[in-house]
Amino acid sequence: MKCRHCQSELKLPLLDLGSAPPSNAYLTNKTLKAPEKWFPLNVLVCESCWLVQTEDFAGLEELFNDDYAYFSSFSSSWLKHAKDYVDAMVERFALNEKSMVIEIAANDGYLLQYVKEKSIPCLGVEPTKSTANAARRKGINIIESFFGVELGKQLAREGTQANLIIANNVLAHVPNINDFVSGFTYLLKANGVATFEFPHLLNLIEKNQFDTIYHEHFSYLSLISVDSIFRKNGLKIFDVEEIPTHGGSLRIFAQPDNTGTHKVSECFFLLLEKEQSLGLDRAEYFLNFQEKVNKVKYDLIKFLIKAKQEGKKVIAYGAAAKGNTLLNFAGIKEDLLTCVVDKNPAKQNKYLPGSRISIVDEDVIKAKKPEYILILPWNLTHEVMQQLNYVRAWSGKFITVIPQLEIL
Repeated sequence: MKCRHCQSELKLPLLDLGSAPPSNAYLTNKTLKAPEKWFPLNVLVCESCWLVQTEDFAGLEELFNDDYAYFSSFSSSWLKHAKDYVDAMVERFALNEKSMVIEIAANDGYLLQYVKEKSIPCLGVEPTKSTANAARRKGINIIESFFGVELGKQLAREGTQANLIIANNVLAHVPNINDFVSGFTYLLKANGVATFEFPHLLNLIEKNQFDTIYHEHFSYLSLISVDSIFRKNGLKIFDVEEIPTHGGSLRIFAQPDNTGTHKVSECFFLLLEKEQSLGLDRAEYFLNFQEKVNKVKYDLIKFLIKAKQEGKKVIAYGAAAKGNTLLNFAGIKEDLLTCVVDKNPAKQNKYLPGSRISIVDEDVIKAKKPEYILILPWNLTHEVMQQLNYVRAWSGKFITVIPQLEIL
């Protein structure tokens, strides 16, 4: 396989998670009776541009279809993050009713609703029908399409260009990352700004966040690799922030490389130097990650078997994509994990892909009174523990397994 950015031959392995179905391909009672498509889940490192990427097996249409079930608005902490972001960007870039804000991968309107509240014109681009319709119900104008150069050119020809383009947690989701980034150069006004948020590769490796690897994530990003991608596709990074979302993410600020006026910040150079000093541009840094990941699998299996032998119930919380990576890698089924609770009605009464564990509503926790709650979206641990604090009444405990198994 060749690098999806620079076309260099990929030879350096990072991790082999076996095989799994797409992490958001939830099953219904009908599809439960049919076979699932499983794809290898291997991750490789480009030794030329240092882009970490999954081996190509599954295509966009198989991963992001009309039944896509990830809705951003079901996390209160994520909604707060979106509102805080909008407030900060409006102030920093003096956005007003004469501005245009466009979000790529607008999902269910979780963020643009706050732009709309400020009477700032906005537009969302979202390829999945289920989430696009949810955004429309919030009164947000949505183009139901994948984004790239073609759509960027089309919108520019029609007179639509942005003062601010938002791309939260989408850069990792695109197989043709060059086409995607190049599209921004057409959609931005001459002095426009684009911000991108994505989980930081440094945290994935240092904090053993391997469950953030799944087929929908084609790339795993460092500032080193993103700087290379942007420079070769017409964008220039001028600032970067380290933010706590998704276990530690980067928010980067970019402008057209030929018209942008923002001065490059010291933060950009300091983080670039940090990554280089730690070795994110050297092959040695990526070795031995498999061993750390395997230990998490073994520890979880041992814990669940012991709980089963002792007659203790374990229920998972959060039918998250990262949880599906973990459960399928570990081979966990419903004999060891009773069910998984999720507050999203679009997931309830369905089944996790691969493990086929049933997804239920929160009332099941109150009825079954499990001894343990396994929190699968560990990035929301504090939020989930507050929401389910009542389990303490029967001495229930919470478990997380990233970066290592811990009883809370």
